[in-house]
This record gives sequence, structure tokens and C-alpha cells, in this order.
Amino acid sequence: MTGKTRCRAVAGCGRVRVVSDNSSSTPQPVADLFSGGRLTVVPRRAARREQLLTHLAQTLFETERSYTEPEVNDVLRTVHEDSSALRRYLVEAGKLSRTRDGSSYRRAC
Repeated sequence: MTGKTRCRAVAGCGRVRVVSDNSSSTPQPVADLFSGGRLTVVPRRAARREQLLTHLAQTLFETERSYTEPEVNDVLRTVHEDSSALRRYLVEAGKLSRTRDGSSYRRAC
């Protein structure tokens, strides 16, 4: 392994996990963030979170389809219980677009 690996404690759901924070320039696969098909941690680092959000948008949402907010939540709950946070991150990152009134969402290209 090249580069240094730092570890940090991550609190969540009443338990603490240690997550390595590899500072090498080689991107880690997004699969490292999942266990049993479920997202285990939302990265704090912007670049790593961007990588995750791109993956989620490309794998969970069709490009030519509109989704209601409940549909977006249902899709996101298949990978993580905090669908509202993931939805917000996806919109803020420009991966999902939302109508002004919030009634419809679409995957951004």
C-alpha cells in the first residue's frame, strides 16, 4: 500500500467504528462503503462523498424518468435508512435536479 493510512473513530447508531482514511491518490472503490448491499457510512471528505453520490445517481435512478419525493425516498432507503440526507446531498451535488416546488426529481446528466 502506498501513502499513509489514518484511522478515525466514527460514531453512529450507538456504536463506534474505525474507518481508515487512505490519503494516497489512488481512489478507493465505492464498494468499500457498502456491506451486504447497504451503505455503511456516508463519507465526510467531499471528494469521496462526490464519488459515492455519482455512483448512487447512476445506479439507482434512470436518466429519462421523473420521480416523486416518496419514490426518491423509497429508492434511497434500499441502501440507507437516512433517505432525506442522501436526497439532500444528491440535489446539492447536482446529481438530482428538483422542481422549484419539490414535487418532482430527475437524475441530472
